[in-house]
Amino acid sequence: MYELNEIIKTKKPHVCGSNEWKVIRVGADIKLECLGCKRIIMLPTYELDKKIKK
Repeated sequence: MYELNEIIKTKKPHVCGSNEWKVIRVGADIKLECLGCKRIIMLPTYELDKKIKK
């Protein structure tokens, strides 16, 4: 599971070039903030599981 303020790395980088995200909300959907450009996105948990580095 994901915890609040946890830093996760994705397989592919964001458009800004950063691949590090900070978890800012946990639930059925997970809200992430890009550490490069501060953009905020929401993803379902099952989608995020596919996108992170193991």
